[in-house]
Amino acid sequence: MKKISSICIACCLVIFAMAGTALALDGAALLKQVDRKMQPESYEMYRKLINIEPDGKTKEYVLYTVKKDQDKMVALFISPASEKGRSTLRLGENMWLYIPNVGKPIRITSLQSVIGGVFNNADILNLDFSVEYTVPKIEEQADRYLLDLKANSASVAYDSLKMVVDKKTMLPTVIECYASSGMLIKTLKYGKIEDFGNGILRPSVLETDSPLYKGYKSVMIFAKIKEKAFADEVFTLNYLPKVDELR
Repeated sequence: MKKISSICIACCLVIFAMAGTALALDGAALLKQVDRKMQPESYEMYRKLINIEPDGKTKEYVLYTVKKDQDKMVALFISPASEKGRSTLRLGENMWLYIPNVGKPIRITSLQSVIGGVFNNADILNLDFSVEYTVPKIEEQADRYLLDLKANSASVAYDSLKMVVDKKTMLPTVIECYASSGMLIKTLKYGKIEDFGNGILRPSVLETDSPLYKGYKSVMIFAKIKEKAFADEVFTLNYLPKVDELR
């Protein structure tokens, strides 16, 4: 009897170990599912970015953005007039800013911001979550998943994320972004789900605030997200002056 009990206990331990492995795999698969629900792998879109100061003053930017695969993205400033023609390029962990009549593109970092406000360059030129993060922990609740994400490298803007995913839509609702010290850097809140056509049903508004910028708020409004293929040439430094030709 004792021998049978020992065998049963051993079997249970093996099952629990296998369950833990399956859970980690499910977390990675779930995160990839979130990525594809948010946008196609290659696409074009328009966005309005609004910075709101504590006194209520606002500044707005309109960007045309294209992305290819998991690591290539370009964003072109359409307005205001003072920014028109500027463009940014991201290739993996590398980013550049092109300013007409200034010369060659200049390097920028993920934690800088080409528009000021609470959104940084990593927020504006964001890659798929599954590219930059692993899922060491996932918790399932009645109507949502809670994902703890850990950055793959020190070059990622945020060391870790806490993501809330709605079970029914498989879309994120809230993301808390943390530094390696554990300090909360900002909170991202998604809302107003909209049908963009061709199976793209996702939030059309992203709001963010930060304890580091008390009283400040930034909003990103998405429009015209459309699956589209692009040549690799589009995602080169030499092409930055010609991005407007893609519209």
